[in-house]
Amino acid sequence: MNELADLLSRAERVLERLETLLPGPARPPDWDAASAFRWQRRHGRSELRPVRLPHRIALGDLQDVDEQKARIDRNTRQFLAGRRANNVLLTGARGTGKSSLVKALLNEYEARGLRLIEVDKTDLVDLPDIVDLLAGRPERFILFCDDLSFEEGEDAYKALKSVLDGSVAAMSDNVLVYATSNRRHLMPEYHDENLQVRHLDGELHPGEAVEEKVSLSERFGLWISFYPFSQDEYLDIVAHWLKVFGVPKKAIAAARQDALQWALMRGSRSGRVAWQFARDHAGRCEDEGRGR
Repeated sequence: MNELADLLSRAERVLERLETLLPGPARPPDWDAASAFRWQRRHGRSELRPVRLPHRIALGDLQDVDEQKARIDRNTRQFLAGRRANNVLLTGARGTGKSSLVKALLNEYEARGLRLIEVDKTDLVDLPDIVDLLAGRPERFILFCDDLSFEEGEDAYKALKSVLDGSVAAMSDNVLVYATSNRRHLMPEYHDENLQVRHLDGELHPGEAVEEKVSLSERFGLWISFYPFSQDEYLDIVAHWLKVFGVPKKAIAAARQDALQWALMRGSRSGRVAWQFARDHAGRCEDEGRGR
């Protein structure tokens, strides 16, 4: 009997150690510590970690995307007011302000209870756990998935599809998903898939592979498209950021040719390239001013 009791005691101690190693349910964070959070895995456990220094870009800093800005801003204000609102997919050209626009919404509406949670693509399988963690909270949460794209059969693809509009459990009404992607349909499309299209009574019916790829995008109620900037739009953005960085008006006008040359070397006239040029040019202006 003593041997059996000793064996049971040792087994209980082993089980206790194993429990500390196994991933348990996510613990709620200190909600007052930040307005932005990141879902991260550490030592086999997942948790929401506060972002101490979120990107403080303002809606007014985003130039030449007024229509896109108005649409997502209206949807977000409906969400904050407790009215019906949609999950949002922002797609299109690189560097045109898709992710910056989502971050600017947090800066604009943080005081009204908006919170942002960044979820990496590899962690989308945890979306049901994240939604459960947020249920019942008074804040309004945007789950932010940046630069999404999937390959065939990825678990993350299935998890996002299920959470958006395919699970038995409904998503909490204090949560929306805002995602950005360079692809409208989020998955690669191949030429041979077009061969699966059928003609029936004069109508075109896409094949199953095409239908599957479109189905995830269709679960986002609001699609917002971004397009490459023209030369004039690019220069407008450059001028805005140079002004923000304190460059004198006369120097801004003189920087036009340098800005075009910078874009030519980068092979792009995106908003990101304009911001990068403005930072470089403003830094050089400051250096030249100190050198006089």
